[in-house]
Amino acid sequence: MTQPLETRKIAVDFDGTIVEDAYPAIGRERPFALRTLRALQEKGFVLVLWTCRTGTELQEAIDFCQKGGVTFYGINENFAGEPDGGARKIDADIYIDDRNFGGLPSWGEIYHKLCGEDVNVNRQDNSSRSNTSSLSKIRRALLGK
Repeated sequence: MTQPLETRKIAVDFDGTIVEDAYPAIGRERPFALRTLRALQEKGFVLVLWTCRTGTELQEAIDFCQKGGVTFYGINENFAGEPDGGARKIDADIYIDDRNFGGLPSWGEIYHKLCGEDVNVNRQDNSSRSNTSSLSKIRRALLGK
């Protein structure tokens, strides 16, 4: 990782990654997906929506993300006017997709790996979940609890 965090570009898939795969419908949001994407943007990451959706289905995905507070730098292409060098592949430093070799890690794991921040597990939580579970850790980190 040679670029500073402020200039890191992430290409993010939609179906199966941000939402559960229900294509052509919009599935339920995967736990903490939009919250994590917003937090990554606040850390200076640049997000590109990278999906096979087109037309109305693509607009529905864009609207879903915008309603959740995530606006993308580019959609299925590098930013308008940005040179692509003749390549069809999105220019990104990182690709987040449910079809990764080994599968999609939890959004908590993604945030932790990208930001390198330890999550404080010593704070009290009123939920019945274990304080050591990854989901509880990221929930507290993203909610500021």
